[in-house]
Amino acid sequence: MKWSEKERIAYSVSTPPGEKKDTTLPFPSSYSPEYVETSWYPWWEKEGFFTPEINDRLPHAVNRSFSMCIPPPNVTGTLHLGHALTVAIEDALVRWRRMQGYKVVWVPGCDHAGIATQTVVERRLFRERGKRRQDLSREEFLKEVWTWKKEKGEEIYHQLRKLGASLDWSRACFTMDPGFSSAVTEAFVRLCDSGLIYRSEGLVNWSCALESAISDIEVDSKQLSGRTLLSVPGYQNRVEFGTMVTFSYPIDGQDGEVSVSTTRPETMLGDVAIAVHPEDPRYQAIHGKQCRHPFADRLLPIITDTMVDMELGTGAVKVTPAHDHTDFLLSQRHSLPRLTVIGGDGTMTPLCGQWLEGVKRFDAREQVIDALTEKMLFRGKRDHAMSLPVCSRSGDVIEPLLKKQWFVRCGEMARRAIQAVDEGQLEIIPHFYTKTWSSWLSNISDWCISRQLWWGHQIPAYRVTLSDSTDTQEELWVWGRSEEEARERAAGKYGVTADTITLTQDPDVLDTWFSSGLFPFAMLGWPQQTSDLRQFYPNTILETGSDLIFFWVARMVMLGTELTGQLPFKQVLLHSLVRDKHGRKMSKSLGNVIDPLDVISGISLEVHTRSDLSSLAGIQRTYFPKGIPECGTDALRFALCSYKAQGDLSVSQVLSCRHFCNKMWQTVRFTLGVLEDRGAELGTTSPLDSMDQWVCSRLYSTVLQCEQGFERYELHSVTAALHSFWLHSLCDIYLECIKPVLSQDSGVVRAVLYHCVSVSLALLSPFMPFLTEELWQRLYLLRGESGDSAGASLCLQPYPQSSQLVRELPAMTTSSTMTDPPPPNPSLSRVQASV
Repeated sequence: MKWSEKERIAYSVSTPPGEKKDTTLPFPSSYSPEYVETSWYPWWEKEGFFTPEINDRLPHAVNRSFSMCIPPPNVTGTLHLGHALTVAIEDALVRWRRMQGYKVVWVPGCDHAGIATQTVVERRLFRERGKRRQDLSREEFLKEVWTWKKEKGEEIYHQLRKLGASLDWSRACFTMDPGFSSAVTEAFVRLCDSGLIYRSEGLVNWSCALESAISDIEVDSKQLSGRTLLSVPGYQNRVEFGTMVTFSYPIDGQDGEVSVSTTRPETMLGDVAIAVHPEDPRYQAIHGKQCRHPFADRLLPIITDTMVDMELGTGAVKVTPAHDHTDFLLSQRHSLPRLTVIGGDGTMTPLCGQWLEGVKRFDAREQVIDALTEKMLFRGKRDHAMSLPVCSRSGDVIEPLLKKQWFVRCGEMARRAIQAVDEGQLEIIPHFYTKTWSSWLSNISDWCISRQLWWGHQIPAYRVTLSDSTDTQEELWVWGRSEEEARERAAGKYGVTADTITLTQDPDVLDTWFSSGLFPFAMLGWPQQTSDLRQFYPNTILETGSDLIFFWVARMVMLGTELTGQLPFKQVLLHSLVRDKHGRKMSKSLGNVIDPLDVISGISLEVHTRSDLSSLAGIQRTYFPKGIPECGTDALRFALCSYKAQGDLSVSQVLSCRHFCNKMWQTVRFTLGVLEDRGAELGTTSPLDSMDQWVCSRLYSTVLQCEQGFERYELHSVTAALHSFWLHSLCDIYLECIKPVLSQDSGVVRAVLYHCVSVSLALLSPFMPFLTEELWQRLYLLRGESGDSAGASLCLQPYPQSSQLVRELPAMTTSSTMTDPPPPNPSLSRVQASV
């Protein structure tokens, strides 16, 4: 699709924010997004059109509510096209229900994004002041984060408004707001009291770059076919992965050795045993023997266990319980010690000896291989296909580390979440995700919720020190909604007076997904029994990207059911992901993000510095030599709601929708000219001829398709029906047929034309709020109606219904049903033949 730059027409009238736009100005000759989208949103927002309270002013209000929360975007930056897809779908559903007379609440929110935000602020601190987080106190660093949040936090809200999202801003919440923070504390305390949160030492997924634990679903598996060099944070040179190293342990007290294979030779400093399968004939003679560690003064018992895979490597397995999940289980079954040889910063610990202490883990890998070679214990290295765990947040290679952390018991909550879907209490759309839901929740592990960060909800748990206690090893813990409550709990629990207790709050913070999991009810004021909570909880539906089904959806279902006794929503609608042309999810870390504002307002290649812009946005210099053209919000939203399958969304697709916007503009411009020429009075008692009946039947069919598409949440079928009716039925056929007879029209044709255009604008309003408002207001003025009441905006007009369309059709006195085909006549036959 070649594109020539169009004239930008600006709305030049000075309109104070919140005042209604002046639509009495001359109708511009061509469509300009900049002109159309000016001033409408501040007026909608000031008038309270997006609040549920507006429902009381609607004459077509029904006694039903519709509630939904927006997946809270991270406060760290800007939205990309994936976020815009979510907004476009959700706003279409919200506007549709509001026009149907529902009492609607759509709550905006922002997530504090613990890891991401802390990382951004740490980088800025180092870049601008040459300081690290550790150079500041916790309070000083948090002050820096709040300063950054005040500077950047409104950017996302600005984008959401620019996208036309009809959110109730009076209810906006941030996950670190005092009210929301109180809900997080309440949830933690209640779950601790019920035994669902516990503290334990266990292996966690550790990011050495972040120096924090992360959850299982924040670990990406990178598949390697063999030897591969990868960049790792903190290393100047790339690091080798995808190889299997074999070395030998000498058997103590006799000749012989046992060879073991590993992809992580640096962990051998933490080996405490060698495991073989009890039925492996190669090792029958050495069951119960011991091997001597070449670098440590300890013996390693040779144990037998059926967990060992005889076919993998040499069939003998080194056991490192503090650094491997399977080995940790072996240590529990065989009462083995657990030696931590890699620290939280990714360097080797003092247990390794002076020669390795403080050496970075992957540098230590090479030193260990050299030392094994020197001792003539190295037996070789070969390529090995493997799955490498990588932190999705930092890109660091995950190190399993033994840490004392807080965990959530997920087993019983997961069972109830599966049951809710199986029994039809919770519907997941599309239904093929139901199998994925059950499979993942059936194999869920307990959830580590501790994060070694400063930014976030500090865990409301306190370590107790008793004044007369001599045992400094045993950890005593209590929790509470405040330190005062925790002190009272500790006094009662340990049978002492409050003044003999010293409390130290856990410095860790809660996983960001813990607070996000409370969003559907915390946003409505929980744990207080607010009117919003009573009226809008459970939410009607949750709409989000399919990639969040485990990150967010499952956790909301588990926490919501446990803490409120009800499912947080009745339906889950999952949309496919917007991907780049390489099939990759859009992500800031991958650098393939497209800012929706660049598509809306246009941006030149000179201004846009991303090197991969051309490939990502579908831009080719032959077609778009100056960059992304100005497409406008309505075109972007319509293109996104027409998007139904995974694949790349190109600028050409959005541009095609901009052409559709121009077609709508020109159609209404023509319609206004016809109505103004013959007067605005549209009443008539004349019967409809066959062409009028035909276009009305097509409109009726379109309304039916819209009803069915919305009810099934198939927005792409709604947009396809509307696009087809406006372009083909209305413009290509009906307008071309009536142009020759307009001069002799008694009023029927003008009435039908007005009816088709006005109904179509209402049908399109949920997808194209700015353009339809602009055009409808001009038709509204032409009818001689005025006023600034709720009825003065298209977004609050009744959504067209097929059951009412016959009664509303002017002069429909001869047609029994609008779905009847028009009677045959020569002119219509010629039109149908041409189609």
